[in-house]
Amino acid sequence: MRYPKVSECVDVFEALWPTALAESWDSVGLAVGDPDAEVRSILLALDPMDAVIAEAVVLGSDLVFNHHPLMLKPVKSVNASTLKGGAVHTLISNDIALFNAHTNADSARGGVSDVLISLLGIDNAQPLVPHAEGSPTGIGRVGDLPTPTPVRDIARTLSNRLPRTTTGVRIAGDPAATVTRVAVCGGAGDSLFDEVRASGAEVYITADLRHHPATEARDTANRNDGRPQLIDVSHWASETVWLTAAAEQLETEFAERGLSVALQHSAVNTDPWVERY
Repeated sequence: MRYPKVSECVDVFEALWPTALAESWDSVGLAVGDPDAEVRSILLALDPMDAVIAEAVVLGSDLVFNHHPLMLKPVKSVNASTLKGGAVHTLISNDIALFNAHTNADSARGGVSDVLISLLGIDNAQPLVPHAEGSPTGIGRVGDLPTPTPVRDIARTLSNRLPRTTTGVRIAGDPAATVTRVAVCGGAGDSLFDEVRASGAEVYITADLRHHPATEARDTANRNDGRPQLIDVSHWASETVWLTAAAEQLETEFAERGLSVALQHSAVNTDPWVERY
């Protein structure tokens, strides 16, 4: 067993979460780092926030693996006095590489939405929006519960199995409605209501539901058969649970390639909300 180079880590990441699965608007892959540098320790986190980068410096991590990209939108400068530039300079000056798998990790089998829907005991879910016709990969997941379940019980299960957050778990619609077919999208999913309705889902679980999309979705539901009921969870909570599964996949893939690297989970909670009144 030997330590991998950054380039070999990238090969592992892309084997598990192929770049080809990323949405066209997305920014994924190696954002910072020397492909020839040796990697002994990888820190897994959801967001490339300053606190996560500082944690990587303290831990002596050689690479930070993030879900969310540091530079989703193009930047014209990496001047150290700018938000993005400051992060890049800190990473480079401490010899830390930065890689992210975003919508490609959402789409891949065993990815973000697979992990989220599995919290409800659904292990045979299919893509809500397939990457290609008949593909097992794609954005979101839809599947059936083993038994019909009240929406409020689903919300309570999520509250118990997701990390606790200030915003908690919220229901729009009828909490007492009994449902079987469930659609989920880890992270922000209010752009997928048409696909959710087409899937026949009776409840839709996602994050960051805004007022107008949510009220319009409920009016649309009420003019038909009342479906789907809505469950809104924290963006951070809906995705951070995937990191445990990602670490397990990485451990297996590195070992199969004869590579040794320490994997650590970030202790930083990057959910921005800290109090509610």
